[in-house]
Amino acid sequence: MPEQVTISPIDNTVYVTRTFATTEQICEAIERSKKAFSSWKKVPIKERANIVSKFVDSFVARKDDIAKEITLQMGRPIRYTGGEVNVTAERARYMISIAEENLKDVEIMDDRIGFHRFIRKEPLDFKSGNTVILKHSPHTPLCAERFEEAFKEAGLPENVFQILHMSNSDTENVIKHPDISYVNFTGSVKTGREVQKAASSKFMGTGLELGGKDPAYVRHDADLDYTVEQLVDGSFFNSGQCCCAIERIYVHEQVYDHFVEKFVELTKQYKLGNPLDPETTLGPMVRTSSAEFVRQQIEEARAKSLIDIALFPEDKKSTPYMAPQVLINVDHSMRVMKEESFGPVIGIMKVSSDEEAVKLMNDSEFGLTASIWTKDENAALDIGNEIDTGTWFMNRCDYLDPALAWVGVKNSGKGCTLSKFGFDYLTRYID
Repeated sequence: MPEQVTISPIDNTVYVTRTFATTEQICEAIERSKKAFSSWKKVPIKERANIVSKFVDSFVARKDDIAKEITLQMGRPIRYTGGEVNVTAERARYMISIAEENLKDVEIMDDRIGFHRFIRKEPLDFKSGNTVILKHSPHTPLCAERFEEAFKEAGLPENVFQILHMSNSDTENVIKHPDISYVNFTGSVKTGREVQKAASSKFMGTGLELGGKDPAYVRHDADLDYTVEQLVDGSFFNSGQCCCAIERIYVHEQVYDHFVEKFVELTKQYKLGNPLDPETTLGPMVRTSSAEFVRQQIEEARAKSLIDIALFPEDKKSTPYMAPQVLINVDHSMRVMKEESFGPVIGIMKVSSDEEAVKLMNDSEFGLTASIWTKDENAALDIGNEIDTGTWFMNRCDYLDPALAWVGVKNSGKGCTLSKFGFDYLTRYID
């Protein structure tokens, strides 16, 4: 039987293998999901929310085990992976807290008509009353299994939530299946296009969170100590492998030299090494090919690197271990400033005005997040209004606020998750 193999980037050994589901098993799972839907959607919202709350509690109770598994599967340092569980719980609990208010019928108040009129939100997502089949990334299959265990412990009715380990071709067939009503995907632009193509065979919705090349602009009046601290973390947390990681920085010429000096000194404090060591602050990338891709971007750029690789002896070619890199003398003719890196490298450019910064920030095929660093809120608002992005922050970066709509523009994707508006994409209206 074909297998899915997960290689641990810590030592490039096989950590997990899972047998792919057969065509028969996939069809059976979809049929079970369809049958479970007919009863699950009738469960009152409060009861559904209570079950999901119990799921969150069960999931958090497994935090230590899950944290270690995340580290072994993708290389994120063990000192941080517990936080991944915490933020998952934070977002879930917020969405649970607003579910009843945002899924109730919308009453149309107008006594002149003489009819009781309302709009009902029919389910297309889990808390909304739908059933879910999860196909997780092959790099982190155990995350899906821990979800499944926690839902079972929470008392979720059978077959409301199922997981499948599948090949790419079988995943495509599942998307095309007539009983699948919505697909949400997070990943590359290339795969996102394939998902959209498969979904176009019928009339169904898709939510796509794809690539990013998130910019930051440091104005002349920014608090440099605070800004540097936040942007270094935003650039190199999880070796830059975050959907909204900072990948390019534009700094006003008045503070450029001072900013770069501080940024480099703080970057040098990272400790690259085995992510199971609690002292490690920078682990390997998820796979060797990802690290080699970033190294190629850096080599082609022929920019000036301000980090001596000798400071990070664990950095070796043909391995996923890669030192953080800070590049200057970069421009938009270089792939490293235009193409998603998804790794521990940052390019820093000098600009002479807000207008120049905006022009460069918008010079991208992506638009997920952007950040503006200044003490002037009005200036930030003016600049933010000109940036073509899903989300922009003032004096913050690399963050998902569950109360805010999480969206992308251009090749960063389509749809919306989180916030009260997230439910709108996972329900259909009837009246």
